[in-house]
Amino acid sequence: MIKRKLAGAFLGLVLCFSGFSQSEASLTLLKAQKDSMLKAAYQEDSLKIEKQFQQKEKWEKLKARTVHPVFNSGDFSGVIPVENPTEIPDPNMDYKLLFELTFKNPDSLAAELNFGLVEVTRIINLHAQAGIPIKRIMPVIVVHAGALNAFTTNTYYQEHFHKDNPNLDLISQLEKFGTKFIACGQAMAFLNFKKEDMLPLVRISLTAQTVLSSYQLKGYVLYNLTMKDD
Repeated sequence: MIKRKLAGAFLGLVLCFSGFSQSEASLTLLKAQKDSMLKAAYQEDSLKIEKQFQQKEKWEKLKARTVHPVFNSGDFSGVIPVENPTEIPDPNMDYKLLFELTFKNPDSLAAELNFGLVEVTRIINLHAQAGIPIKRIMPVIVVHAGALNAFTTNTYYQEHFHKDNPNLDLISQLEKFGTKFIACGQAMAFLNFKKEDMLPLVRISLTAQTVLSSYQLKGYVLYNLTMKDD
């Protein structure tokens, strides 16, 4: 009887230690898996960070080379000079540029220059850097959709975005350059803009569509800057 009890106790201890052994093996395996996953994640993050910094370094080097022959409206308005280009535009022609602008910055970036307006200045800079005389560059900007916000008075902008309109100085520079600004009356009606909400220099057309057609018939080249604003 005693022998049976001892044998049973011994068997229990063996099973218990066996269970502990299996549990330890499982924990060891889990730890190894965890370490492997952490190592892989670390390597992936390291590669991602390395790539990000490579892109930033490349961008900084490009920025150091850029020039702003007419407008300096930030990094994205710059031009990278090209040595000895073999295709050169005719400097004796008039370059009639028609920009269709619809883009509105996200509200979180309401204090920044309108992205589409910056692109307008970049294109003008590109023409100037290519050797086209400034007097030969004739821009017209037709504005509709959300881009109308960029051309409102400071009072309107403050009421709606609680910030000063950051575009006023650049718009003034563009006006001095000879740029025409035309707003779409249909878009103004749909979006509840009043004439007094717009800057005095902005002309108002019945629709942007007639501006687009009439100016192209006059020989203007259309630049569609209808970037997504979502």
